Amino acid sequence: MIKHLINRPIAVSMCLIAIVTVALVSLRLIPVSLMPDIDIPQITIQVAWPGAPVREVDSRVLRPLRNQLMQVGSLDDIRSEAKTDAGSIYMSFEPGSDIDLIFIEVNEKIDRAMASMPEGVDRPKVLKASATDIPAFYLDLSLKDESARSRDSLPQAGVSFTQLGDFARNIVVKRIEQLPQTAMVDISGVVTGELLCIPDYRKMEVMGVTPDILEKAIRNGNANLGVLSIAEGLYRYNIYFDNQIATKEDIENLVINHEGRLYRFRDLCQVIERPARRKGLVRNGRDNAVSLAVIKQNDAQMKDLQESIGHLVEDLEKNYPNIRFELTRDQTQLLSYSIRNLESNLLLGAILACLVLFLFMRNVRLPFLIIITVPLSLILTLLSFHLIGITLNIISLSGLILGVGMMVDNSIIVIDNISQKWKRTADLQDAISLAVAEVFTPMLSSVLTTCSVFVPLIFLSGTAGALFFDQAMAVTIGLFASLLVSVLVIPVYFYLFFRRKTAVEPTRFFGREIHTLGLLRPYEKIFNWVFRHAGLVLCGLLLCLLLSWPLFKEVDKSSMPYIEYEDALMTIDWNSGITVEENDRRCDELLSLVRPLLTTSTTMIGVQDFLLSHTPEITASEAVIYLRANSSEDLLKAEARLEHYMAEHYPRAAAAFSVSGNIFDMIFSGDEPDLVVQLQARGGGQLTVDEARRFLDTLSARFPGLYVPPVVAEDNIRYEVNLENMAYYGLTYGSISSRLQEKVNSRDMYSISRGGYQLPVTLGEGRLQSEELLRTTIKASDGVEIPLSYLIRESKGEDFKKLYSGRGGDYYPVRLHLKAREARAVMDFVDEYVREGNDYDVSYAGEYFSSRRLIRELLMVLLVAVGLLFFILAAQFESLIQPLIILSEIIVDLFFVLLGLWLLGESVNLMSLIGMVVMSGIIINDSILKVDTINRNRRRGQPLLRAIMNAGHSRLTPIVMTTLTTVLAIAPFLYRADMGSALQFPLSLTIIIGMTFGTMVSLFVVPMIYYLIYRKRK
Repeated sequence: MIKHLINRPIAVSMCLIAIVTVALVSLRLIPVSLMPDIDIPQITIQVAWPGAPVREVDSRVLRPLRNQLMQVGSLDDIRSEAKTDAGSIYMSFEPGSDIDLIFIEVNEKIDRAMASMPEGVDRPKVLKASATDIPAFYLDLSLKDESARSRDSLPQAGVSFTQLGDFARNIVVKRIEQLPQTAMVDISGVVTGELLCIPDYRKMEVMGVTPDILEKAIRNGNANLGVLSIAEGLYRYNIYFDNQIATKEDIENLVINHEGRLYRFRDLCQVIERPARRKGLVRNGRDNAVSLAVIKQNDAQMKDLQESIGHLVEDLEKNYPNIRFELTRDQTQLLSYSIRNLESNLLLGAILACLVLFLFMRNVRLPFLIIITVPLSLILTLLSFHLIGITLNIISLSGLILGVGMMVDNSIIVIDNISQKWKRTADLQDAISLAVAEVFTPMLSSVLTTCSVFVPLIFLSGTAGALFFDQAMAVTIGLFASLLVSVLVIPVYFYLFFRRKTAVEPTRFFGREIHTLGLLRPYEKIFNWVFRHAGLVLCGLLLCLLLSWPLFKEVDKSSMPYIEYEDALMTIDWNSGITVEENDRRCDELLSLVRPLLTTSTTMIGVQDFLLSHTPEITASEAVIYLRANSSEDLLKAEARLEHYMAEHYPRAAAAFSVSGNIFDMIFSGDEPDLVVQLQARGGGQLTVDEARRFLDTLSARFPGLYVPPVVAEDNIRYEVNLENMAYYGLTYGSISSRLQEKVNSRDMYSISRGGYQLPVTLGEGRLQSEELLRTTIKASDGVEIPLSYLIRESKGEDFKKLYSGRGGDYYPVRLHLKAREARAVMDFVDEYVREGNDYDVSYAGEYFSSRRLIRELLMVLLVAVGLLFFILAAQFESLIQPLIILSEIIVDLFFVLLGLWLLGESVNLMSLIGMVVMSGIIINDSILKVDTINRNRRRGQPLLRAIMNAGHSRLTPIVMTTLTTVLAIAPFLYRADMGSALQFPLSLTIIIGMTFGTMVSLFVVPMIYYLIYRKRK
């Protein structure tokens, strides 16, 4: 077949052009995303119960729901979090679960539980965790001249900002949602208005009108009978009867008929339209802002969305020069930057590999043959991506880059073997045919062994296995593509280039350069030393084996590698019942400390209006601040300043930093605390605030250098009605409640539809402070004004702001960020504390346990991969001893990899362990070729030592070249320029260390072991 192909260069070229053309067309159709499209087995249930205290939400809403949801199949864990007005239940499921079917089952369980829900609880929202939950970016709208008008104080939202909210909702949102790449736009920070009806109680008392009559008048005045249909002759007409209240004037002109007298509503009430009291707000820098979260269509190209939004924002800025449009938390930039850096690393790695080829090949034409292997293999791989539905993302591109260095290996081996055969065989066609046939089997074995180590990776639990499916497929397809190119294409063009020559003649310049490298002489010196000191070398191997486990225990462990970010989210709970306005002032006070270090900041204070769960749900005394710094170093400085200031000025507050929401963080839960101590009251009860605070104080005293977050509690006012006095004056709970609602402006009578939002009509007297509330009066059944303080007793207390529950019952979580060694010491102390007190139970969770579970799985994967390698090698060599000789080098390489990680301060994590698994498949390729060549030499009748020496000489250059090309191809990842490079850094470092020492083992140690085993055999 080879002889037939090399005589048909034009036919082969035409086939290649056709394949390349099809591949280039399909390349435009491959979706581009930051991460692979995988199902995340998580579901969140959000419940709202306005006005309900935290313990009522927990006991009457979340507990019945949790009992129902615990029956859902494939459930791995369930926990709930209750707070005032609302609660959430978080469910995680076993890997591989059909999340769509589970979503249906969860909704069915919720429907069953709704019958027992209290009045006022709407049906909970059920949200699936998905990549589409993460907005592609946020667009902040603010007024340019707002800061100029309020230089000293924070700008307040006025009429112009209310109009900006209407503009954002009615113009900007609709224009963005019209883009084909946009699924929806989530909005927060809009200031809406309200119609406040302030009764004239003196007039009302004279006329005998009560607030209930006013409310009834508004409701009766809002009539909409729909469509009436009448017939007139041969025709039928529709009559529309509509008397809906739509404006402030409509309310003022209402007519009230009371005891035969007619009154205008405006005669009894003053109706004013004003901005509604804000439960939350958004600021961009110091300016009031409206924040739009743009959600991408699942099948849309991120690049297309980026271009469409860029053009739209340019158009808006041109047409509305007084409005500032600022993109923040831009996932499209993160994608473009990561993909761009991965592509540049790919190009740089290919260039470095080519330089090695030019140095070693000593001929201009030969490196050109090898260079075409890379684009052809990549094109075939990308065509396969399109056919099997793999996207271009950080993981698949890293697999391609990992494969680039290995793609040229097969071509190097083929060309080197053809050159050697040509020296012994006069006919070039015969030399090519013999050379390809000789190395095809060991090359196929090398590809299979390399690919086989990726197979166990896809069986990892959680999303990690599904995630690295793309990487495994990229390397596997790339290597098989390079194998096909090396045995079907390279021989054709080799013959085309050299058919008129008698031998491969080195270029003069490159011939001199390679001669100065002098590889053969140092190789022979080291080779002779190793064989003379075989016992010492074997002791070194044994020492590596013995020290590997202690060294593994010494290296830090983590789930994922450390990644530098230039942006972060700061979540603050002030742990006190402050107003939104005070919360706003404190956040501005904090940001004033770090503004020189920031390029932008967005502050979300109090309750946000977002519909989806991409932003944490917060209350009036909480805030989320998005910080984007000039660099990762500036971000660390800003975080340190803020932490120090918070500890000094607001010691009761709880503040935490986390990465800004992105799909990478969603998949790997990078902000999970290192250790979560879940403290429970023995017998299933809940801890008190004092008990939790006493435990935290004890923990802080025992570990003074450890930051222990304070108890998150809140002061509350409790009203208890005096039943005797209430009954004596003929009052009811309803009448007292209505009077209190009037005083705090929470008695909503009606809502007017204004396009995309509702304008509430509220009955009240203005905004009272809490101390003024009980000094007001209520009219008894006999007309006497009774002070509310005579009917209501007030008491103050303290309670948890949030209540937590899981499968094991209620618990209080203590979230700690610490090193692995500290985690063990903390758990030992807590266990002893619990044993001594006898009043608590304790359980643990956190990244400390998940990382160790992942590491155990990966160690099992490594053992399975080594087992697969043994089976493949045993089948190839028809021997049980020779596979053990080849695999022995893995012991040495793993030791030096662990030593390198420990010396460089890197952790053993998912990526470094995958690097060890991949390295195990790559490094033995050289040994496979070496042992195969030794076996061939022995079958030709060469003595054992001569066969080993000749194999070493013939395979020296290919082994060094393949090692250098693989190492240099992934060397650019040692510079952590972006998230993609930082993610691949541990994997690249592991492979480079393993390849470097593995080459030395392949060249010297493997032949020595082979000699020691076979020297006494015939």
